[in-house]
Amino acid sequence: MAIPDRRAPLALVIAAASLPMFMAMLDNLVVTNALPALAQDLNASIEELQWFINAYSLSFASFILMAVALGDRLGRRRVFMSGIALFTLASIACALADTPAQLIAARAIQGVGAAALLPLSLAILASNVPAAKRPLAIGVWGGISGLGVALGPIIGGAVVEGLTWHAIFWLNVPVGLVAIPLVRYALRESRGDRVRLDIPGLILGMAGVFALVFGIIRGNEAGWTSTQVLAGLIGGTLLLLAFLAWEARTSAPLLPLGLFRDRSFSVANAVGLTFSLGMFGAIFILIQFLQVVQGHSPLEAGLMTMPWTMAPLIVAPITGILTPRIGTRAFIVVGLAAQALGLAWIAAVMDPAVAYGTFVPAFVLCGVGMGMVFAPSATAVLAHMREADHAKASGTNSTVREIGVALGIAVLTAVFTGTGGDFTPDGYTDSARIAVFVGAAVLVGATAIGALLPAHERTPRSPQPGDASAPRTPSPAGALVG
Repeated sequence: MAIPDRRAPLALVIAAASLPMFMAMLDNLVVTNALPALAQDLNASIEELQWFINAYSLSFASFILMAVALGDRLGRRRVFMSGIALFTLASIACALADTPAQLIAARAIQGVGAAALLPLSLAILASNVPAAKRPLAIGVWGGISGLGVALGPIIGGAVVEGLTWHAIFWLNVPVGLVAIPLVRYALRESRGDRVRLDIPGLILGMAGVFALVFGIIRGNEAGWTSTQVLAGLIGGTLLLLAFLAWEARTSAPLLPLGLFRDRSFSVANAVGLTFSLGMFGAIFILIQFLQVVQGHSPLEAGLMTMPWTMAPLIVAPITGILTPRIGTRAFIVVGLAAQALGLAWIAAVMDPAVAYGTFVPAFVLCGVGMGMVFAPSATAVLAHMREADHAKASGTNSTVREIGVALGIAVLTAVFTGTGGDFTPDGYTDSARIAVFVGAAVLVGATAIGALLPAHERTPRSPQPGDASAPRTPSPAGALVG
């Protein structure tokens, strides 16, 4: 529960909770847009390019729930600030890297720091904002997240073109130095249930995710029936099943499976996984198309995608304001359908000679759709959660979405290479078109999943243990409450 303290102005609270999250979101697409420059300067292979993204995503996904558990026990603001510090130091290590292995290692450490940022950002925001203002705050929070997505390609392109790729990581240093004192001043400390740390759950979950994605990434190069790939796919699946079995029986689970009894929470997480898999895998393919095939510079590619990447900045706050009146399902379903249509449009017209204007309507559809999903998804995740479970709920959603990002890049790259694609102007387009169509198909599936959301999910609140809608969550002693 929240610790009583003075309350800062709403705008300052939102800024303090959102700035570190903005820094982490910015880094995703900054690096994506710089991949061609990284490939040339570091002589990196396509597999190493994937690991520049996946090392971050996998460590992020693996450590989110542990960061949440530490936040619940030690204080969310304290762990949040520690994450900012680690992320900033790892950014310096990324900037100083001069081999692919060094950059991959630094990106993995950066992901550990980021694991404390996104989930705790939402939980801290929810505990520092009155319930009546929470949808607006979440909407603005989603818009700032969208701003990170929007500025990533542009800043990355401008820096890589005007300076060097090293500078994209130096940008995080001043942001981190500003964010730490701002968080300390504007945000009140809050905690959840203080239970022992689930070390076995962390090990099983992290090893399972890593092994599964490793198998997918290595599939085309090593062969899908090779020993290492089968070991990754089968071993990862078994480890994740063991993780779920352990979480079901331990008295202090890293991931309380009782949370999934709530329909809104379960469907929102399924949407997060499939949305991230389809959309961000397709973005990875598209960014390379604009540069490798059409010959645009990183800055030009970033500016060209602005109709896509700027839209969430405008749309997410509006959906946050309207969600209490309309509910989450309508926005999420329409938003996912718009993204599926947008990706199918991109795949259908993708050609080395295609005019930029042909892409613009599809970019707008994808961007508006993303903005319609961000804030309502966060609202759906927290809709029926006790305040003590806000961080766990947000952490679970962040975990599955980051797994979706990693799997999306791995799966769509596997489709690309498996259909004969390579990173040359003549060998890219046909396979890229197939991969983007696969991404669109995944988003069609996500749309169908979104339709399973309750029809009238509204403002997230903090149910009391006696509420019928409160999820049944394991207590420290292993008993079920609610």
